[in-house]
Amino acid sequence: MKDGKAETLYHVAIAVRNIDEVEKLYETALGLKVHHREIVEEQGVKSSMLVPEDGGTALELLEPLSDNSPISNFLEKRGEGIHHICFIVDNIQSALNRLKEQGVQLIDESPRLGAYGAKVAFIHPKAMNGVLIELAEMPKK
Repeated sequence: MKDGKAETLYHVAIAVRNIDEVEKLYETALGLKVHHREIVEEQGVKSSMLVPEDGGTALELLEPLSDNSPISNFLEKRGEGIHHICFIVDNIQSALNRLKEQGVQLIDESPRLGAYGAKVAFIHPKAMNGVLIELAEMPKK
């Protein structure tokens, strides 16, 4: 789907306290493989993307880099668990403009840099029945 609409479910993000331990758990229990690991200073997280052998939807593990990271706040309030789900869009600014015109409450009205060089923005969970949604426009190759 084009024109800033969701194209595919990219990943489900999980907030964790110890990324190394949780990577091992998911590798051992589910056979997932670490595809990429990265520090995202702008968002205050260490990110690890785990993928199934068939290359399907990924799991992103997020560990806070400091006590004032948004993920640290999430862990303090809710504990470890699902943080958000992410959809790929072809044009993130178009998607944000369309959502804003529809009156959907956004956290980000313009994209910011996310993991893996993607442009990302979040839709407020109040607008999505309690679910934090991330939109990602992947870098062009």
